[in-house]
Amino acid sequence: MKTLRFLSAEAFVSNSYYARRNLCFIAHNLYPLLLKASYLLEQGEVLHDIVQHWPLTELDLGKLLERTADCEEDISNRTCSICLRAFINGLKEYVLCRSSKYTKKLRVVDLTGIKDVQFQACRCKKSMGRWARSELLSSVCSDLLIEMQEKECDPAVFSTVVNVRIDLFVTERSYESHVQALLLRCHCPLKIRCVGFRADSLALRKLFYIIKLTEPESLQKLEMVHNIRLEMEHLEVLLDKVSFPQLRTLVFPAKAFDVRRLSTENEELLSSLGDKLSNLSNLRQLGLAFSVLTGRIRRLLSPLKTPLQVLDVANCCLTHVDMAYLANSLHSEHLVELDLSGHSVTELFPSTFFKLLNRASHTLKRLTLEECNIGDGQINMMILGLVSCRRLQEFRFIGNPISSRGLKRLFSMFTGLPQLQYVEFPVPRECYPDDVTYPLDETTLSSYDRNKYEDIRAELQLILVHANREDISVSTPLFGSFDPNIHETSYELGVGMLQSFKDALASFVTSLKNVN
Repeated sequence: MKTLRFLSAEAFVSNSYYARRNLCFIAHNLYPLLLKASYLLEQGEVLHDIVQHWPLTELDLGKLLERTADCEEDISNRTCSICLRAFINGLKEYVLCRSSKYTKKLRVVDLTGIKDVQFQACRCKKSMGRWARSELLSSVCSDLLIEMQEKECDPAVFSTVVNVRIDLFVTERSYESHVQALLLRCHCPLKIRCVGFRADSLALRKLFYIIKLTEPESLQKLEMVHNIRLEMEHLEVLLDKVSFPQLRTLVFPAKAFDVRRLSTENEELLSSLGDKLSNLSNLRQLGLAFSVLTGRIRRLLSPLKTPLQVLDVANCCLTHVDMAYLANSLHSEHLVELDLSGHSVTELFPSTFFKLLNRASHTLKRLTLEECNIGDGQINMMILGLVSCRRLQEFRFIGNPISSRGLKRLFSMFTGLPQLQYVEFPVPRECYPDDVTYPLDETTLSSYDRNKYEDIRAELQLILVHANREDISVSTPLFGSFDPNIHETSYELGVGMLQSFKDALASFVTSLKNVN
């Protein structure tokens, strides 16, 4: 639904030549309307000029593109390359342009509300992900400084200050560009303010250096993922040397914690790290996936002074002791999102798992149990555990050996969860040959009877239709949920993983030679 005001705005921006010539006659309070209209119609030149002449103190792109009274369509998930490039370049022109009609008021630009999704609705079908947005903003800041030196700029340009809030994404390929922009931030009118920071495929020396440049005292989200060779000793140094008073989200790379490396002499290292994490008084989200925390999760989490709302302990080799701690901890009653993938929760520790779900039932919205060896024999327990989670919105359980019969029972239960919106379910067990074993390797995963799968999927969908729950979206992503960050930097990630494999192989060969 669009109001007459918004339809008029669309008509105005649809003629690029006319709109750009007459933009100066538009009332300032209509600029947000024109921005969304030009973004929706992918009128890059008009969008550029709207940003260049922005008359208000704040420009929150995500908020302006969300559902509004004038246009109910939410387009904050359109990372249209044409529009975002025009928007960011428009910021540079805003600083450089001379305005005799009004005083420049813009103080804050917010790019954090843009959502990256798998399928783009924009006509150009060319997206600009988080990594590319980060790279473009740093390049524009550097170009702006060069132009300020080369051109005869209005003196007012040098006193202009626009804080640009962004979730920065840095890899080895973009490292130098970001370092340059952050180092020269004090001289640049467009000042990059990192709300979130994600690093991948980066050497530790470079990682620690750029973290200090991001103004860590104001960071709210820190993600160190994949090809970051961070170990417990390095983390202790980082948390000891750098303060993160505003940090709410902290994600570690795989194997950052590995209790197998702990000797009797450094057993206290884990407790020391727990104490340092407790100093992060605003911490609410912790990602520990693919670390090895066998029997030690209590030592890491119990010192925290505030309860976690999001906890990812997928494939962490947890034991009954660890599950018992989680089920009885302060965190369990505050969890909004939980990932226990890779653990046979219903087979190895059914009672503690049931207790954990029961205690989290009043807050839990997103639950992931991928490759947890849940079969038809555990469906009753799953239903008993999930039925109390009345606030559950998303449930992912791909990679489990469940037959169509078990899936039908689960889907019947799903219809009774009033807030459930999205489900990822596995390919039914009978769609694979009888002799397959779980977890499935990549080759076997793709070798299933597609006709049988589609027939079963139609039956499952019919259960939702008969219960008037067509609002529940279901899918079977064979290789897991879409991750826009991995998708955007997959080539660089692959190169890094190959190098890691080569290094590990070289180390193994060296060890063999030493033995001989």
